[in-house]
Amino acid sequence: MSIIVFGSLNMDLVVRSPRLLQSGETLIGSDFYMTPGGKGANQAVAAAKLGVLTEMIGRVGTDLFGLELLAELKAVGVGTDGVLVDATHSGVAMITVAATGENQIIGVFGANGNVDETDVERLRTKLLDTQLLLLQLEIPIAAVKQAAQIAHGLGVQVILDPAPVPTEAIAPLYPFIDILMPNEIEAGQLVGFPVTSPDTAAIAAGVLQQQGAKTVIVKLGAQGVFCATPDETFFVPAFPVAAIDTVAAGDAFAGGLTAALVEGASLRQAVVWGAAAGALATTKKGAQAAMPDRPTFNAFLTANGVI
Repeated sequence: MSIIVFGSLNMDLVVRSPRLLQSGETLIGSDFYMTPGGKGANQAVAAAKLGVLTEMIGRVGTDLFGLELLAELKAVGVGTDGVLVDATHSGVAMITVAATGENQIIGVFGANGNVDETDVERLRTKLLDTQLLLLQLEIPIAAVKQAAQIAHGLGVQVILDPAPVPTEAIAPLYPFIDILMPNEIEAGQLVGFPVTSPDTAAIAAGVLQQQGAKTVIVKLGAQGVFCATPDETFFVPAFPVAAIDTVAAGDAFAGGLTAALVEGASLRQAVVWGAAAGALATTKKGAQAAMPDRPTFNAFLTANGVI
């Protein structure tokens, strides 16, 4: 079975610094590199490297970044027939990574900002043979809503990573979403109070369910993952690793989660797989380059008593 990722493709411009910047401050960094990113493309790569048949729908620009972004997807087996080359620049993300592994990101959408109903129509033709649709919010929300509605109508499972959280309310999307999976910052932005622990994640998940969300997965970084379904709640502790870069941990989580779901695992097992993939991704620099392949992933699961 296959999945489709409908979302963003960016080139990440990454600077490593001793700590995150404060307003008006200048710091001397220790490293700079460019690496393919974008939440959509990251999640596509994360799933494909774990052996999931994956298609990408989105846009890149006519610049050299666009060529490289497509090449990197193809290199790991992601289908790119649905990626349009647009007459503008590709999306970019300016990322600062602190010595602690924490990060700050500023994105410039570029071609991602032009995604519209024509892209949704390309998606529609591919959904008939698809098990799962992964969505994020680095493309226009109107296109995301159309995609979710169509997939929901066809019985395709829809997962939304609500990042970045827009200024407009996204609750109208919830009826078309099977799984909503914010991190703690995004969950706090969605509910209007800080989410810093499993207890506050449980409260936030309850609020989101009252607003219409079905299953809510709140990623709490080094603490773990809280999940609330219509029938149960549970918490999965984080796997202990030596984290050096958390940039793509949430996207790796999406890859692990979808890989388990496509293989018929329970949601609880899928959350464990997501947590494992996210943990592994923090042990390497970069976004797509940090996504674990299946042998590495299986070895990690075995070493931690999961399989």
